[in-house]
Amino acid sequence: MEEIRNYTNEYPKWDKSMKSTHKILVPDMLPWHFMIIEEIMKLAGYDVEVLKNDSRAVIDEGLKRVHNDTCYPCLCVVGQFIDALKSGKYDVNRTALMVPQTGGGCRASNYVSLVRKAIKTEFPNVPVVSFNISGLEKGSSFDISLGFFIKFAYGVLYGDTIMWCYNQTKPYEVTAGAAERTCDKAVKYVVDTIKKGGYRKYKKINKYIIELFAAVERTKEKKVKVGIVGEIYVKYSYIGNNNLEKFLLSENCEPVVPTAVDFLLYCIINVVNDGKLYGHSKFKAFLYNLFYKFVHRIQKNIIKIFKDNGTFEPIHDFEHLRRLADKVLNQGVKMGEGWLIPAEMAAFAETGVPNIVCAQPFGCLPNHIAGKGAIRNLKKLYEDENIVAVDYDPSATRVNQENRIKLMLATAKEQSISEGEYLNSKRA
Repeated sequence: MEEIRNYTNEYPKWDKSMKSTHKILVPDMLPWHFMIIEEIMKLAGYDVEVLKNDSRAVIDEGLKRVHNDTCYPCLCVVGQFIDALKSGKYDVNRTALMVPQTGGGCRASNYVSLVRKAIKTEFPNVPVVSFNISGLEKGSSFDISLGFFIKFAYGVLYGDTIMWCYNQTKPYEVTAGAAERTCDKAVKYVVDTIKKGGYRKYKKINKYIIELFAAVERTKEKKVKVGIVGEIYVKYSYIGNNNLEKFLLSENCEPVVPTAVDFLLYCIINVVNDGKLYGHSKFKAFLYNLFYKFVHRIQKNIIKIFKDNGTFEPIHDFEHLRRLADKVLNQGVKMGEGWLIPAEMAAFAETGVPNIVCAQPFGCLPNHIAGKGAIRNLKKLYEDENIVAVDYDPSATRVNQENRIKLMLATAKEQSISEGEYLNSKRA
């Protein structure tokens, strides 16, 4: 009992004074978006570094410190932290670890405690701080003001536009490396604009990003489009999904990754739904609904900018995703990524992306139910959908994962040939 009491109460806690003394390490959960959010946090006075260590040592360290029944993303996050702290690059007496949390019902809400337990013996002076707006980890979380959270939301939106345009440019670039160079220019422009206090100029910024990528010379080759859905970490993190986007590019495909702002809106609207469905705080639901309308209005304006430019397929409207979800799964199902997963798969089917990888951490029950469990109903609605559910965990070999995806791609390419033959016969 004494051991439990010590673990619960005796750990270094983050406080505001550490802002000027500590470097904050952040796991690379959203590579496209954290390039910008890292700069936003630096402008707020935090010494932040998004970790880029991605060797097998990261997974091995996670396996040593986290029980393998705990979800794979937690293992990756813990492993990346431990590997970084052991590297000798950081003063462990002046280093803190930051864990983003949504406050949902899955085990991600326990990550902070699991990270603390993992570092307790070897790095007892390193505080673990939570980044959340759900009231988790009181006394050891960032004091997030409304203004800072709005800047964070803008950072997500800009990261989305860069990711969305890059993935529609990279597979078709005539000059190798053109998409990467354009990405660097776009990120620099966004960061420079934010530094000048222009982070709210989202119409100007998004228009510039889209025009920048539209200017890249591309081939007119038709390639198989492959959507990526699933649990948020393995959907975006190259560590969590074994560089899935790069693998799809190497297979001559166009990866299509949903925007992260969809997940942000999903988390916000779930609070509103809680008020309607379960009788939770009406006042809280009212406030969240106001913020939801604010972010959704920006999203709709960005969609208009995409349509006006005409070069790229626009991002999905979140309200349309909600209507699609209602065909498959009730919006009260919100554990993990819940109803958002089948909604994104349905949206892909409606926009010419029937081939989908549903990325799931092994043992993540909510996402297996909402992802793999919804596939049958989705195929009834969209008979051409070609979906493969892929589990990611430390024991699954990369070869096995990629072979399963290759089988899905073989079917996709057969369907593409059949469609082409059918169109040619119609023209004849």
